[in-house]
Amino acid sequence: MPHLILPLIALFALLTSSACGRLADVGKAPAFTPLGTGQHNAIYDQPTVAATRGADPSGHASLWTGSRKSLFGDRRAGNRGDILTVVIQIDDKAEISNSTGRSRDGSESMGIPQMFGLPQRIDAQLPAGASMADAVSASGSSSYKGSGSVQRNEKLTLRIAATVVQELPNGVLQIQGSQEVRVNNELRDLVVTGYVRPEDITRTNEITYDKIAGARIAYGGRGQISDVQQPRYGQQITDILLPF
Repeated sequence: MPHLILPLIALFALLTSSACGRLADVGKAPAFTPLGTGQHNAIYDQPTVAATRGADPSGHASLWTGSRKSLFGDRRAGNRGDILTVVIQIDDKAEISNSTGRSRDGSESMGIPQMFGLPQRIDAQLPAGASMADAVSASGSSSYKGSGSVQRNEKLTLRIAATVVQELPNGVLQIQGSQEVRVNNELRDLVVTGYVRPEDITRTNEITYDKIAGARIAYGGRGQISDVQQPRYGQQITDILLPF
């Protein structure tokens, strides 16, 4: 019994520490993630190539320049730290249905009605109703039938600003964007990350989600409503450990 005390104390301390963190949020709205955390924090620490090189001297003598601020300048994201808009319009629908059936019947019968009169002599020694004429009879049957179906329908329409966090040697841009909106005590999170080609970015500095390689799109929330919809920690543990 003493060898169970230490594990129980450790489990109680773990549950208590997690509960204390949750109790600290009682009566409070979910806090925003500090701006500038993660990869975004280091984006603007180092100046980009366009910012370090001096202005083109030939542009001073021209009425129309090719800079990003000119009327006909290319304002698409292309350097580390630039911002572009990601358009997410997901309308997926999938239906899968299958069925399986199997059946088998079998029967066996064996008897010795006549064999030099031996069955009749054996029948005389057997209990009433027993006979060697129908010595063995066996039958069996089995059947199986299964069916399954999957139906999914997902629709999501969102727009989010993302930042270029890295430019790969082949010119591909790695982007990452996050957005948080708090309404009352519920916080909605939206995160998108992936790799895009500069030529896929439109003239309006937008790109659709289907042109993002390795796209990771997360849409969720934190708050009182989301917390109620989640099962308790103890229930999640028992669902994993219990075999029934």
